[in-house]
This record gives sequence, structure tokens and C-alpha cells, in this order.
Amino acid sequence: MLAKVTSCALIGLEGALVDVEVDVEYRGLPSLAIVGLPDEAIRESRERVRSAIMNSDLAHPGHRTTVNLAPADLRKEGPAYDLPIAVGLLMASRQIPPDVDSALFVGELSLDGTVRHVNGILPMASYAGTRGITTMYVPQMDAPEAALIQGLDVIPVDSLISLVAHLRGITPITPYQTDAAFGEDEEPPYATDMKHIKGQEHVKRALEVAAAGGHNVLMSGPPGAGKTLMARSMPSILPRLTFEEALDTTRIYSVANLLPANTPLIRHRPFRAPHHTISHAGLVGGGRWPRPGEISLAHRGVLFLDELPEFGTRNLETLRQPLEDHKVVISRAAGTLTFPANFMLIGAMNPCPCGYFGDPVRECTCSMRVISRYQKRISGPLLDRVDIHIGVPRVEYDKLSDDRFGEPSAAIRARVEAARQRQRQRFAESERLLCNADMGPAEVREYCQLDDAGKGLLRAAMQQLHLTARAYHRILKLARTVADLAGAVRIETAHLAEAIQYRPRRQV
Repeated sequence: MLAKVTSCALIGLEGALVDVEVDVEYRGLPSLAIVGLPDEAIRESRERVRSAIMNSDLAHPGHRTTVNLAPADLRKEGPAYDLPIAVGLLMASRQIPPDVDSALFVGELSLDGTVRHVNGILPMASYAGTRGITTMYVPQMDAPEAALIQGLDVIPVDSLISLVAHLRGITPITPYQTDAAFGEDEEPPYATDMKHIKGQEHVKRALEVAAAGGHNVLMSGPPGAGKTLMARSMPSILPRLTFEEALDTTRIYSVANLLPANTPLIRHRPFRAPHHTISHAGLVGGGRWPRPGEISLAHRGVLFLDELPEFGTRNLETLRQPLEDHKVVISRAAGTLTFPANFMLIGAMNPCPCGYFGDPVRECTCSMRVISRYQKRISGPLLDRVDIHIGVPRVEYDKLSDDRFGEPSAAIRARVEAARQRQRQRFAESERLLCNADMGPAEVREYCQLDDAGKGLLRAAMQQLHLTARAYHRILKLARTVADLAGAVRIETAHLAEAIQYRPRRQV
């Protein structure tokens, strides 16, 4: 008898329906063959499915059986096909009714029939909803994640025997009802707060401008000046995630199997801080079965690269395209995958290998040649893609010993959110633009008009600082953000002057 069950594969962050076709022949020697480009985990499912069926007091077909995963030219991976294969076997052997139309099954089976967690439930559920699937059978622990998709009946399955009882109509399983309301006004738990940072007012102002417009930042200063602490405080002044942004982020973490326990939805902006020894695939993404890298895990959040010159040249240069296009394209022989990568880059570096070049207290021990070679590890094209370059000087004792708190992150975030609201109103008709940093040349021309005084100031800056066309547009976008923070309709000379002073000075 032939039976067909619908399941789902993952291609990057997108789903693809897979028909699990099971054919039981009553001639020939008993065997179970799985075809359709399965990986090793799927081939091993023969033993898991057999044990799960028998340990659930069900009968495993003792005949020649073929399982086909269609389409046959799509590579399949992972143990998510255990449950649909088991259901297909039971349907083909007439142990459960074949009425599973418009239903999708995913789940890994234990040897005792327990259904285990699988990766990528959210993108599978999202894709299933667009293809007319009305019911989705998922592992019980993954039901809250699948229930984030509206219009889909999610059946939480804890074991194979309970699923069989449900399909036989003996003990129906109640569809999962989510009770997790998404509150955009919810106060996230932040690791650090700006009020604990002593001094560095100009740096905190630069970070506020960066947060308001989604701009990239590079901080340079001696060891112990507070660069890492301020970078880790950045999420506390960023706007809260919207529900759509939270879903985008959760899809990535679901595929990467990095969702925290009992957390079906990422509610706060991610902060990723990989070590400088990270591999190229770990940063950008890739592998035999391509997975998101750190720059995709930082989507809608912050990617913090401490000790920026210590990162490999290949890794740093790879950042250039994602910083412009907000996506990563990974090409392999089997095909091309695209992962989102719309993140804020925050880099931190010492001015030289010893860290004290230009320090007024401690003398630098590096030669000028060594300093120049160290600074040039970061290429000009990459520096050109960073909007804000800020020096972080040593903090004096009087400021460190001051017991008074600085301005709290909540107050800064209120100004940032007000500026972002102005940008949302400005870009209301565009689905692509979320903040000023996303603007292209056409939007810069429309929204970043200067008066005659501003044009003269920018012309002088272009000549004196030898700025590129890319830097020209980034200055205008940065000036637009400064104006938004001030509540100004037009970019004034003071706003432009502040944006210009964030450009880097000539290196050694």
C-alpha cells in the first residue's frame, strides 16, 4: 500500500515542502530503504523509527518498504523526518487512517517513541502557512514557536503513541494556544546601563547618534578606557524590537538552534561579540550545510568586534558587502543561499600594539612603522563604511571617583526612539527603509537637503579630508540623524558640523 505524508525541509532560512512517500510491498525480503538525497542522519532514522514503533506497542511493517523523500533532487538533512516517516509507515500498514490532508509533520523520534525538538520550526511554520497547510504536528516543546504563525493549528506531540491515539480519534490532542503576548513597551533586562559609565560624554553622545540612525561606530583608545563597557551598553539605548523584527531575528536563531530554553520568540535586540580568532565560516556563515554566521545572528542588533585589527584580513574584508547590502550571499556547488545581515557594527581598537600611542600619561613603546602597519590592518574601504569614528581617552580619577550617576539609558533611549519615530514617518511608504543608515543615494538627495552655508561647509570638508563619494553620502545621512535627534525639519549647519567631526583623521 502507498501512503503520503507532508513534511518540510529548510533551505537556508526558507522552507520547502517535502512529500514523504511510503510504499509497503508484500513481496520480497523484509527491508527499509530511504531514497531522495537523504543525509546520514536521515539514513539512520530507519533504526530510530523501527524501535520507536515497536516500543510504542505498534507493528512495524515486516515487508519490503521504500520511503521516498520528494522532490528527489533536493538534499535533505537532519532528524526532522523521523515522525513523518513513522506516520507514513503506520498509514501504509493500515494502523492509522490515511486522513492527514493539509497537515504537516516534523519531529525527531527517540527509541521509546518520544518526540524530540528539531531546528527551524518557525521558518517551517511560516512557509507552511503560505502553502495552504492548516495543521502542523510538531514536538511538544516546539509548539510555542510554531504557534507564532497566525492561522495555523499547531498540534503538540509528546510521543508517537499519543499521536496515533489522536489520529485514531481515541484521545484527541488539543491544539496549542499561545498566551505569550508581545509587548513593545516591555522593559528588557540589560546587562549594563549608561548611567554607570563615568565621563566619556562625547563618546556617549556619539553612541546615541549611532543608535538613533543605525550607524556603524569605531572606537579607538588606550586599554581600560571603557570601550568594551560602552559597547556592551549599546543595546540599552537601542529602540525596542517590533513584532516583525522579532520574528525576523527568531527565524535565524531557530535555524541555528540558538533559541534559549522556554523562549519561543527573541524579544530583545541581539548583541554578538565574537572573539578575534573566529573562523571565516563562523563569522560570515557557511559549512557543508550552510548555517548563519555571527553577522546574521546580529541581524536587527549589534555586532561588536573588540580588538578589531586582530581579526583576520579575510574576515574584515568580508564585512564590506554586508555593511552595504545588509545580506550575506553564500555560494556552494549545490546552490546559493542568502542570509539577512542588517546589523550595527561597533568596533573597538587600540591605537597601536602596546595601546598607548597618543596617551598623555603613559609613553608608547611602538615605532612609527609598527604603528602604521598595525593601523593599516583595517583597510580604507572598510573604514569608509563606518559612519562614526570616535576617540576614547583615558578617564581621570576625579570622574571615576564621582559617586553621582550619569544619565540613565532609559532617558537616552527615549530620545533615540523619538528620532526613530520621525524616520518611520519619513519612510512610511518604503518597506526597505527602517532608519537613516538604510538610505540610498535617491533618498539622501530627497531628505538630506542643505542650505548654502551647509554646502560650503561640506565642500571644505571634502577638500580638506579627501573624502570619497561614499563618505559624502554617509555624512549627509549622519547629519540627518543629528537633526532628527534635535527635532529639526531641515539639516542645519550645526548638525552637519557634528556629522563631519565624526569622520576619521589621517592615519599614521
